[in-house]
Amino acid sequence: MNPMQWLLASALALTLNLAQAAPSGTLYTANEQGHSLSQIDLASGVVKTFALDLAPHNVQVSPDGRWLLVVGMPAHADHQAGSAAAGQLLVFSTATLAHAAFSLPAGEHPAHVVTDLSGQRAFVSDSAANLLRVFDLAQRKQIATVATGTFPHGLRLSPDGRSLYVANMGGDSVSLIDTATLAQTAQIVVGKAPVQVGFAADGRQAYVSLSGENALGIIDTASRTLSAKVAVGRTPVQLYASADGREVYVANQGSATAPDERVSVVDPHSRQVLASLVTGKGAHGVAISNDGAYVFVSNMQADSVAVIDTATRRVIATYPVGAGPNGISYQSVTPP
Repeated sequence: MNPMQWLLASALALTLNLAQAAPSGTLYTANEQGHSLSQIDLASGVVKTFALDLAPHNVQVSPDGRWLLVVGMPAHADHQAGSAAAGQLLVFSTATLAHAAFSLPAGEHPAHVVTDLSGQRAFVSDSAANLLRVFDLAQRKQIATVATGTFPHGLRLSPDGRSLYVANMGGDSVSLIDTATLAQTAQIVVGKAPVQVGFAADGRQAYVSLSGENALGIIDTASRTLSAKVAVGRTPVQLYASADGREVYVANQGSATAPDERVSVVDPHSRQVLASLVTGKGAHGVAISNDGAYVFVSNMQADSVAVIDTATRRVIATYPVGAGPNGISYQSVTPP
């Protein structure tokens, strides 16, 4: 992105309510259709976009803010499960996104990536192989695979770091992975086409987007059972729970021909939808600031990121990014 584009991005971001303090930190988006990464400096509003030889599907900042992990298929591949082209895990220093520090083969169809609490291990769901791939980032190699359900997609680490919950889109289930033993300990049947999972801060509940039935599933982590479903918008995909546990933000993508553009704000205790916020066509990825003051949503068909003020439940800024932003990750810390 050239200086004129940066100025345009900053100008467009001035939908920010000037009476509201701007959020700080940095956002990253995986622009799958544009074969690029975008980086948004929230304090200045400057957006930079970097070309890749990858069609990135998901991104994740390491806990210490040093590394940005990116997974996807080669830009020339068809991005469907079973493609002959191998997917990649790219690891960038957040100090520079001009080129990856290193890359690792990540299977036939890598979907999402997270790290453990230390940032030493990366976990990648391989949808085509029905397994989880485990990487040691210091050794720069794959160290294990773990069987999951059918077509694993989104995954998140429990607050205590002891478990990974993996949404199996093709198996209508969530796999529970023990991060110490690297074994699947259970599968919970949750409903049609689960895409992503999330956790309450205390770990007592987990949440899963059920894209095949337009609902948010609520899991009791102690009993390992689905305790409730809440109707949301069309084709919910990614989600995130607020720091205080009072709300879950669910992005409703809709379809390619009839995109949804809303984020459902769900109270997981009363099991009610508190609000439906318009963010942009194809609302997909969700991230949240550490203090819970802001939620960030990537809009795949609007090529944008929206910022929600959680206190007022209003969209206070919109930033243009690369084409087809999918995964999104928030970095609050400046690496040492």
